[in-house]
Amino acid sequence: MRADVIVLGGGGAGCSAALHLARRGAAVVLLERGLVGSQASGVNHGGVRQQGRHPAEIPLAIRSRALWSRMEALCGSNAEFDPCGHLKLARSEGEEADLLRWNEMAAGHGLKTIMLGRNAIRGKHPYFSEKVVAGSLLAEDGSANPRLLAPALARAAREAGAILLEQHEVTAIQAGFRVEAAGRVFEAPILLNCAGFWGGKIAEIFGEPVPVYPLNPNMLVTEPLPFFCPHNLGVVGGDVYIRQIARGNVILGGGRGESDPAIPMSRPLPEPAFAAMARAAEIIPHLADSMIIRSWTGIDGGMPDALPVLGHSSTTPGLIHAFGFSGHGFMLGPAVGEILSELVLDGRSDVPLEAFDIGRFAGHTELEADVWKTRLE
Repeated sequence: MRADVIVLGGGGAGCSAALHLARRGAAVVLLERGLVGSQASGVNHGGVRQQGRHPAEIPLAIRSRALWSRMEALCGSNAEFDPCGHLKLARSEGEEADLLRWNEMAAGHGLKTIMLGRNAIRGKHPYFSEKVVAGSLLAEDGSANPRLLAPALARAAREAGAILLEQHEVTAIQAGFRVEAAGRVFEAPILLNCAGFWGGKIAEIFGEPVPVYPLNPNMLVTEPLPFFCPHNLGVVGGDVYIRQIARGNVILGGGRGESDPAIPMSRPLPEPAFAAMARAAEIIPHLADSMIIRSWTGIDGGMPDALPVLGHSSTTPGLIHAFGFSGHGFMLGPAVGEILSELVLDGRSDVPLEAFDIGRFAGHTELEADVWKTRLE
């Protein structure tokens, strides 16, 4: 089968790329080894936030946030997007200083945060413990349902004429590009590498090894509780994150599960789950008595600098990478797909991508075993 573009990976970025390309008239084939949204795009916390981003990611996050505002028009579903605000908490004076520094930097990008000191945050959020000393609210941020996004983008892409093939694991790739999957052959002059953790293997085939590692977010959800928490919550340091949905369930995460990407298999672990529960209860004491009804994880691609690989290959014309989002891909994915379509059809994008260039890892063949272990813990 011939196409203009082959997309590898059916997460948010891959499905969004297929949608935007098809709507602009390109013939697109997307190949997904499992089901769309079955890995990182579908198993995360659901944060849609600009707050706390690395400075290099802020322009990308701003563009993505604008796209989330019109998600329903884009793909027929808003994926339960709720602009409820993201409140980032400080648990020490040092962390409060970190919030202030980030706010000052973000103001240069036009982001407007509201800083809440100890008295203000206690007055507005009496359910917080004395552990919380300050918070920064970015009111236009929010949350959405990870299970809904990629399937909605995939449906819209198919309606636009893209061919999306699930259960099509890639078994061979040749420059040019000739891709074999599920006993079939696909050819196109452009290849988009949106394969998450497995994107590192695609890059290595074309002489661009990168130190990507499997990132497995340890997620939990409580029984329904009386509603008390209007915002998506994070903390400086990122060791726990919390949000409550309208039904009352509290979704929280922290630490890492385990996985074997070769199968692929992933599962949450009890020790990080207990640690996340303890941290959540330190912040919100009445969560200590709530019942956890489910836990889960999946496989994302993590990078040592926590920034994605996004942009043209340094070795192979026609190859464009978008992987290694290090837990940030759910929010950023829809805009990443739009940017990929611009790189393919226009040759450029207005979003600065230099910080995400794969060339920053030139000379890296693999991480040492002890570094891998540190990253996975």
